[in-house]
Order: sequence, then C-alpha cells, then structure tokens
Amino acid sequence: MMDRREPLHRIKSRRDSALSALVGGVPYLAWLGIRFDRRGDELTAILPYDEKLIGNPLLPALHGGVTAAFLETAAIIELAWTAMWEDMESGRTVPDAAMMISPPRLPKTIDITVDYLRSGLPRDAYARARVVRSGRRYASVQVEAWQDNRARLLAQATGHFLIPQG
Repeated sequence: MMDRREPLHRIKSRRDSALSALVGGVPYLAWLGIRFDRRGDELTAILPYDEKLIGNPLLPALHGGVTAAFLETAAIIELAWTAMWEDMESGRTVPDAAMMISPPRLPKTIDITVDYLRSGLPRDAYARARVVRSGRRYASVQVEAWQDNRARLLAQATGHFLIPQG
C-alpha cells in the first residue's frame, strides 16, 4: 500500500517518471513529436504540427497515416498507462525511469478502425483515449482526436489490443 504521508512533489515525480519511461520506450513517438500531458490519471496525447506530417501540400492537410498512427499510439499508451497506474497506486510496483533496463511491454494491436471526420489542418492535434473493456488477454479502446475545438473531431478510432502477459 502507498504511504499516505509521501510528499506531493515525490508522488508527482514518481508518476511523471513512470510516464516518461513508458513513452520513452517507443522511438516512433519521438520521431512524430507526440508527447503526453498528464493530469492525475488522465492523459492527453499531443501531436505538435510539423511540416513533415503534411500529406497533401496543396490543401495542406495532415497525412492520413500520421492521423491513424497518432490515434493508435494514444490508445496503446493509454492502455499501458491504465495498467501501470493501477499497479503504482496500489503499491505493487514503483517504476523508476532511471532504473528501467528495458522498456515496458506494450499491448499489441489486433485491429483498429479509424473514422476520418475532416481534414487535419496544419496545426497541433490532441487525442484522448478511453479503455472500454480490459480483461486479462484482450482490451478495447476508443480514441477521439481534435485540433482547435474538442466538439469538432478530426478523427476517431476503436481498437482491440492483446494485453502482454507476465
């Protein structure tokens, strides 16, 4: 069980370290520029605008593959973070980015369906994922992405994932 007297700055530092270790284990996130903003147990994925992400320079519009990759990685990180969060807060594990020898094992995509709702404009995009169902072997996650206005979705996805064992 967690020490209820642990100072707040140490709790935040421990949580931020765990998230850094999780995200740092996926080099593709760094290449795309994807980062995560953590507020408590809630994550928001951020895809900063970069010229290399444009698929159609005449519009210009974000490449559809970038949008799909953004949604899929947001789902995978959310799913892994949810499991990690439960372990951290129960005191079962105390992840430390400095002591991690290998990156955490991530869920594997079984399938993902992306609904492209509008062209991605040349600006930052945001996404939030929600674990709909998570069992011992399988999980279902929904993700929504937007740019300027959360009510005007850029794309949404539903994915099914195989949970790593052990």
